[in-house]
Amino acid sequence: MKAPYFWSAGLDPSSREAAALTRALLTPLSWLYLAGFNRKLSKAAPERASIPVICIGNLTTGGAGKTPVAEAIRARITARGIRAATLSRGHGGREAGPLKVDTARHTFRDVGDEPLLLAASGEAWIGRDRVAAARAMAADGVGAAVMDDGHQNPSLAKDFTFIVIDAGAPFGNGHVLPKGPLREPVASGLARAGAVILMGDGPVPRSVVNSGKPVLRAHLKAAASAPKGPLVAFAGIGRPEKFIDSLKAAGADLRDAVPFPDHHPYTAGDFRLLNQLAKRDGARLITTSKDHVRLAQELRADVLVFPAQAEFETPEMLDALLALIFKREGP
Repeated sequence: MKAPYFWSAGLDPSSREAAALTRALLTPLSWLYLAGFNRKLSKAAPERASIPVICIGNLTTGGAGKTPVAEAIRARITARGIRAATLSRGHGGREAGPLKVDTARHTFRDVGDEPLLLAASGEAWIGRDRVAAARAMAADGVGAAVMDDGHQNPSLAKDFTFIVIDAGAPFGNGHVLPKGPLREPVASGLARAGAVILMGDGPVPRSVVNSGKPVLRAHLKAAASAPKGPLVAFAGIGRPEKFIDSLKAAGADLRDAVPFPDHHPYTAGDFRLLNQLAKRDGARLITTSKDHVRLAQELRADVLVFPAQAEFETPEMLDALLALIFKREGP
């Protein structure tokens, strides 16, 4: 999905009138959405797994940086000597799970792009039934489940939730779906969380300050230097501009950039266009790690990858929160 223009908080004057009209027309649908969401929460009876469940959630649709944060927190837990694995729904994949992702056997069409990416650097599981998946993980010997998304899914009880917020575009226009990008009102979402992770540069939103939740600051950092020579970039993630900005910050010779919708399945037509742009500038194609796993096997060798990872400004603060979680769980 590509975010509609009227979800943006900052619009040029020529777009404001049309955006206001569209939002007004969508208001009844947002009321219905919110009523259904609140009903789901009120009727929920979350089931607890026998292992700690740490949720990496957000309040908007896509683009906040949950997956690299989940990867980083899984690594911090693993460093404590605990077998940690990520748990995802498997969005876009045909397998329902529960199952452990195997990069040698599964493709993104089986398990989704984010679980496949997470499995490249550690243990990753999927399961549309989160409770069943967490129990299967525990039965297999996993010591902690790090949920990539799921804050709005009340079926599985969480021991702690980190809310990831994009500092550059925190809450869009501040409205819930479909009028805006919010999955739920900011105040209620923060109330069920344990801490906030603010990704990138930008002020702490007033609503976060008012919530009183601990705030950790993290940044997406390049895990490798930018390749030399002219490049044409493409990305189908929540906010492709973040990838473009990271390439520029790394000093890449970027000649062109093509955004695609999040989770976009690339076609032969897409690559005809991309190859034409690259040939025009004598450039090589480059994309994100998440996009690379969605490419056909025969195309991957010709496309460069620019991997990124989440780095915390105060990792000791993250470790202190994790220590409290596992102390509470006991030996």
